[in-house]
Amino acid sequence: MKEAFFRQRVIQGSFILAALILIIKVGELQIFDQSLKERATNVTLRKKTVYPFRGMIFDRNEKLLVVNKPSYELNLTYNEMDPKMDTLKFCQLLDITVDDFNTYLDKDWKDFRFNKSVPFVFAKQISPETFGKFQEHLHEFPGFESVFRSIRSYPHKNAAHVLGYLGEVTPLDIKKNPEKYKSGDYTGKTGLEKQYDDQLRGAKGLSFVLRDNLGREVGSLNEGELDSSAVSGSDLISSLDLDLQQYGEYLFSNKRGSAVAIEPATGEILAMISAPNYDPNDLIISRKRGDTFLKLTQDTIDKPFIDRAIMAKYPPGSIFKPVMALAALQENIINRSKRQTCNGSYAVTTTGFSQGCRDHPSPVTLTSALQYSCNSYFYQTMRDFLEKEGYTKPGVGLDELKDYLAEFGIGNKLGVDNSHEHSGFFPGAKYFDDIFNPQGWKWRAPNILSIGIGQGEIELTTLQMANIAAVIANRGHYYTPHLIKSFADNALEIPEKYRTKNETSIDKKHYDLVIQGLHQVVSAGTGYSAFVPGLDICGKTGTSQNTSGNRIDHSVFMAFAPKDNPKIAIAVFVENAGGGSAVACPLASLMIEKYLTGEAKREYLENRILEIDLLNKT
Repeated sequence: MKEAFFRQRVIQGSFILAALILIIKVGELQIFDQSLKERATNVTLRKKTVYPFRGMIFDRNEKLLVVNKPSYELNLTYNEMDPKMDTLKFCQLLDITVDDFNTYLDKDWKDFRFNKSVPFVFAKQISPETFGKFQEHLHEFPGFESVFRSIRSYPHKNAAHVLGYLGEVTPLDIKKNPEKYKSGDYTGKTGLEKQYDDQLRGAKGLSFVLRDNLGREVGSLNEGELDSSAVSGSDLISSLDLDLQQYGEYLFSNKRGSAVAIEPATGEILAMISAPNYDPNDLIISRKRGDTFLKLTQDTIDKPFIDRAIMAKYPPGSIFKPVMALAALQENIINRSKRQTCNGSYAVTTTGFSQGCRDHPSPVTLTSALQYSCNSYFYQTMRDFLEKEGYTKPGVGLDELKDYLAEFGIGNKLGVDNSHEHSGFFPGAKYFDDIFNPQGWKWRAPNILSIGIGQGEIELTTLQMANIAAVIANRGHYYTPHLIKSFADNALEIPEKYRTKNETSIDKKHYDLVIQGLHQVVSAGTGYSAFVPGLDICGKTGTSQNTSGNRIDHSVFMAFAPKDNPKIAIAVFVENAGGGSAVACPLASLMIEKYLTGEAKREYLENRILEIDLLNKT
């Protein structure tokens, strides 16, 4: 009993002794040794985000299209700010007004993005020169800390719609991806910047910084053992050929319209032009961007902010005829030798349908019908296709035609790596049933024959027109058009859908016959202004009827070259420029010549195109 009592006293004594030692040590540190107190008073620990460099963007020949340049931001922890700070001096150093200062400081503290104890972005886009001057006085303004960022810059003023631009993340972005985005982060808003944001963005790093009571950085925690480095984003090699893009934009000076050039063998987009355009440097992250953005969006005449290559939808005109011919050949509705008489017009006496045609030799076969762009031949072909199951069942034929066209990417989005792509439109039987049936009418083939020559309800984007040229150039297949060629480090593959061949169900022999006709178009037909000795260009002119505005028709041309083993397929659409042979045809041929030979040698033709000013025609 005495031994147990003794052991209990020994244990209690040990605890008391240990407690006394700790109390003495704490007293020594807090009362006698002032160093710890001074360190706690003078040094604070702050987590600091290290932002990565965004991946750069190159053209297919590794010419720089998008680079990074340094920029600075100021973050502010509101609760640490000195209310007696010299605001006027602060503003003078930072080159802002007092009104700017108050605006930057005015935050909705009920918003989940802001907290008075957490740093927020106070000022952005501070130039290195301004920040260098300000940095020397930063210690005078407690609560403020510097953040190094990089923003985009563009060595060339081309391809704005393709490249896209960056913008600050929205509250919705943060809510959807809280692990990816924080307030003040930038993300791609359009174009390649948006499509490949995850790959270009990189990964943030983190550093633990010790700061003195004046806000000056005095070192890193544990010599940086806990820090993590930022990881730069992947560099992107685009499919664009900068020289071709620049030349195409040059030819589109003072015009409205678009052009798309594709490498048929891969689906890689060599040029994607929308005019009028804007300089991508106009939308770099800067204090002036808001005014520039507003000016671009409020221009309702030229609409430079709209990417006409993938967003504008037009009747394709006669460039639709080769596709109509291919579907009809596959269905045995026409053949190599079938002839059609054309006396300058086509009429259906039972319905009163009557449309004119151009002056050309008659009768015509398929190849000469393409060569001279004979409307009569394709009106009849359209009618025969629609009535393949009988006069009273045109919807059956129309839906079969729609299925063939879908194989060319007509009527649907192609899937280009740009989220703003529109689908175009091709009507099926239900579309006309919904129009005619409520009125008690039965629609028949003559009601919609204009579709057979690319007019009426059909609408395509310029990208879809170029893809038609690529399908024909490849004799029946295409790769989904895309703007990415590769990533520079080869660690990432381009999406599989851009490496997958899309086949049509039309026999190759039919393509050979149509291509013969397209070759005749350029060598001795409506597209002769595109002829270049030795380039073996195949193409088709088109006139897209304009039923609104000034009613001046649109000029259309699609082509590929050379005829065998083609290297480029192209479609050009020039608004309010008249017939296809007038502007679109020679413009496209100049771009083809530039790409295949490295130089457009027909200076007289180039000058004629450049002298055409269509911006005053609305």
